[in-house]
Amino acid sequence: MEDPSTDEQIQARRTIRSYVLRAGRMGSGQVRALAELGPRFVRPFQASPVDTAAWFGRRAPVVIEIGFGMGQATAQIAAAQSDTDFIGVEVHAPGVGALLQVIDEASLGNLRLVQHDAMEVLEQMIAPASLAGAHVFFPDPWHKKKHHKRRLVQPAFAALVASRLAPGGRLHCATDWQPYAEQMLAVLSGEPSLANACAAYAPRPAYRPMTKFEERGLKLGHGVWDLVFTRR
Repeated sequence: MEDPSTDEQIQARRTIRSYVLRAGRMGSGQVRALAELGPRFVRPFQASPVDTAAWFGRRAPVVIEIGFGMGQATAQIAAAQSDTDFIGVEVHAPGVGALLQVIDEASLGNLRLVQHDAMEVLEQMIAPASLAGAHVFFPDPWHKKKHHKRRLVQPAFAALVASRLAPGGRLHCATDWQPYAEQMLAVLSGEPSLANACAAYAPRPAYRPMTKFEERGLKLGHGVWDLVFTRR
């Protein structure tokens, strides 16, 4: 049973989105991928826990990625870990279309997508203690102080995602904005069901690909902070 206080926090978060839906331009290939590949790889939102074994046709560890952007890192990770199934959650259609193209090109059978709000997906579609891992890579940092309430990584999110991880399951966050990294560290450290795998920030795990944007930023002296926590 969910902690009532946590449930109240989640309800409050529903009125504060961590994203803004923008009418991004869709390329013809993305439009075609959504139409032709969407029925095979995109699963509709549902208000009940999903049967991932039915989704993937097998029973395997399941990792969710929240906000995969255009999906390059998601596809690389899925390709390198064929023994693990991945659920990618993204609200923006161009990113969904772009990742569908890569799924088709690389014949990735271990990746399914959900185009919906991540908090609602976690709360309603993912059963408690069912995930081997969760990835949150470079979420919107919402730089302005008045927008900090929109940041995804808040106490309600930490409690919810922790409840969906199996014991020993891993939550991996990454950001290139130091103030947000500091907030993430404080929030995740404050969740009693999570334990930091490192003293503070973690070295970039080998399984997380370095993006061109990240590589360029590091050459310019910009930092990137990874945080890896495990479910107690």
